Amino acid sequence: MFKFTKSFAAVAMAAASIAASAQDMNKSDYFNQEQTSSSSYNPGNAAGDAGFSNGANSGTTRKTRITNGQVSGIDTSVDADTLRDDRRGSGRTGSGNSRDSLSDRNSSRRYDSERLQRRNSDVRDEEKEPSEFQKFVYDNTGKLLPVFGAEFFANAPSTFAPVSNAPVPSDYPLGPGDEVMIRGSGTIDIDYRATIDRNGSISIPTIGTVQLAGVKASDAQTAVRTAVSKLYKGVTVNVTFGHLRAITVYVVGQANRPGTYTVSSLSTLVTALFASGGPNANGSMRHVQVKRGGKVAADLDLYAFIAKGDKSADIKLQDGDTIFIPSAGGFVALTGKVNSPAVFELKTGNDTVQSLLDVAGGLPVVADPRRAFLERIDPARNRPRTVEEFALEGQGLQRILKNGDVLNITSITPSFSNAVVLRGNVDQPVRAPFKNGMRVSDLIPSREYLISRKSTRRQNNVVSSVEDQHRDENTDAMTGTSLTSNGMTRRPAVRRNDQDTMSDESTNLEAESIAASIGGLIDQINWDYAVVERVNRSDLSVKLIPFNLGNVFTSPGGPDNVQLQPGDTVTIFSQEDVAVPMDKRQVFVRIEGEVKVPGVYQMTAGDTIQTLLAKAGGPTNNAYLFGTGFYREEVRKEQQINLQRAADRLENQVRSEQSSQMANLSAMSPAEAAGSTARFEAERRIAEERIARFRKMQSSGRIAFGLEPNERSFARLPQVPLQNGDRLVIPSKPAFVHVFGSVNVEASPLWRPNSRVKDYLKLAGTTSDADVDNTFVLRMDGTVVSSDSQGWFFGKIGGLEVMPGDTIVVPERFDKTTAWSRFTQGAREWTQILANFGLGAAAIKTLKNN
Repeated sequence: MFKFTKSFAAVAMAAASIAASAQDMNKSDYFNQEQTSSSSYNPGNAAGDAGFSNGANSGTTRKTRITNGQVSGIDTSVDADTLRDDRRGSGRTGSGNSRDSLSDRNSSRRYDSERLQRRNSDVRDEEKEPSEFQKFVYDNTGKLLPVFGAEFFANAPSTFAPVSNAPVPSDYPLGPGDEVMIRGSGTIDIDYRATIDRNGSISIPTIGTVQLAGVKASDAQTAVRTAVSKLYKGVTVNVTFGHLRAITVYVVGQANRPGTYTVSSLSTLVTALFASGGPNANGSMRHVQVKRGGKVAADLDLYAFIAKGDKSADIKLQDGDTIFIPSAGGFVALTGKVNSPAVFELKTGNDTVQSLLDVAGGLPVVADPRRAFLERIDPARNRPRTVEEFALEGQGLQRILKNGDVLNITSITPSFSNAVVLRGNVDQPVRAPFKNGMRVSDLIPSREYLISRKSTRRQNNVVSSVEDQHRDENTDAMTGTSLTSNGMTRRPAVRRNDQDTMSDESTNLEAESIAASIGGLIDQINWDYAVVERVNRSDLSVKLIPFNLGNVFTSPGGPDNVQLQPGDTVTIFSQEDVAVPMDKRQVFVRIEGEVKVPGVYQMTAGDTIQTLLAKAGGPTNNAYLFGTGFYREEVRKEQQINLQRAADRLENQVRSEQSSQMANLSAMSPAEAAGSTARFEAERRIAEERIARFRKMQSSGRIAFGLEPNERSFARLPQVPLQNGDRLVIPSKPAFVHVFGSVNVEASPLWRPNSRVKDYLKLAGTTSDADVDNTFVLRMDGTVVSSDSQGWFFGKIGGLEVMPGDTIVVPERFDKTTAWSRFTQGAREWTQILANFGLGAAAIKTLKNN
């Protein structure tokens, strides 16, 4: 039996001293750390580093701290906050060699990432050429069908860097290149990073070597804790992972981007395929293989993954794996009413129509399973192409597909076998089920069914729109709120008179809205004519069966209550859809101004202006016949069309003149050409501005009666038949005459009997650039009198007698030579007059016709 003697103890102590000295000398190189601050090593210090009490110490207990920068003894009397700060500082002071290695590894990964990015960009820039079978299907159907599954790889990211921040699976086997981060506290403090070396181990200062190669990620913490517990007790150890190793795989065969790829050790077959862009146009998606050690480790069907999410064959890759994409075994096309029309790859020689539809997501509800057409290619025949028809049920779904097949599935016919349709001016168009003995009255039980939604909406909006408009305007008037250029609100002071004026304007707008809405709440029905459309399916002819809609309600047993058949369409018309005679229309007209009872009146067929005046009680003593205005919507629309046509002619004329002028520049000297170009450009801008203003003009629809200025009898008004929406305005006699334009003072002097244009021009005074010869007068009746329409020769129009309410306009003189300038000299303002007062061919034509 072994005996412990003093001599043996002395030898052991000497050997321990020599070993400790050697350990101190090589500690920095071996464990990648710095020397401690103590100048020499002795057993007492060793015992202190190990966490044991040493009697030679001064009374403070010291424990070991292990980091990538140093192994040191620390005073346990230091408070916890200082200890945590020290740990954070030590954690930032890592080993130079370890960080250099990590930097090199990251640089390599960045290089691979940039290389992949350039490669992906080049591929995306290239337009992918469709396969021959896709071209064949296009020639056959006119549709370029995509290859099913190709879109999965179409949106691949521009870079595919190895995964660095993904969670590490618990069953992940550690290996060389994986980074381990160890933190511990207790009798010792540990904050240490280590990378598994090629021998599969890591070295922890004062702990030693820990074997981790092949250890699962979930067991790594146990392995490190076991190693620490052999030397130190009461230590809590936590192990996490930093950068994981990268592996190299090879993608070969029918790949979009074959080559060598550096991917994360966490990568699977699908992620590597994603990096390589997947199969090319001829590559297989049904048999993607992983070859490992000369054997097939996995055979992935991408259709199962894309269509059904089945990743059972998506294995994790290992370093040196080869991904092989073989050529596709055959293609078929699925077109028509299907969820995913595309070109599909056949997996085996026994693929059926059912298996193809399963991958394609089945059939939509509009597909007709009773009729499917299969176009097949048989190169052995003289005529290799044939077509078959079958139903998608039973044996049809089990039909075997062959390479080159085109399966076309038709849609169901959208026609109804038991329906009748009601449409037109009704509450809502409906498709109702047909019943035996069904008649029009069964489809339209009452007249209320003929009130359209637009009519109902119009009735509902009358009150709300007027109240909202009135409230908004009153709010703006009372607060004076407006928007400045910077979007801020401005509230100027509002005087009492201003408030009264705004209130009056709001009231006028409200009254205008109410008056315009009277008589238009309901779309007028054409009670004399409605029609049933009936399709004869035997010869596909259409038969119209007209009937009197009014008699359907007044005489339900009469012949107008047509008996319906399946497929009939009943159409109801309004009086706007099919114009009815005037004597069958409802006529609502408005009379305003100087009459005894102004308002809106319902007239009958043949009623004229005289009839309307009589209903309104006749004119008052203040009525001014010469200023009477008559407005009609039909005339307004025609006037507006003529205004736009005139604007188009002016624009074409100006362009033609400009082209001619520019052509003449070649005969001028450079100085003259420069001056002419500047002048032409200025004229062009002016012309464009005036044409733009011309296009914004709005016609009024006024019809000029052409009465003599001194006419006093309202019986002289023309006998114009009234139409729905007409408006007659009889003003009071004005007391002023208006003068504006190129005058010294734009004013409205009092009207004086027997006064002439020259008298008012003397009153207002003309400017130096006034074109007095082209002065014109806007008559109160809406007509225009110019010097061209008069024969006087004192300034041509100066002797014209001015009537109350007339407006004298003195235009500005323009010395231009173009056609546009000549136009503006004499008539640049008459266009506005024509639009505002309704003088035009449309109005004259209306008067002549009536």
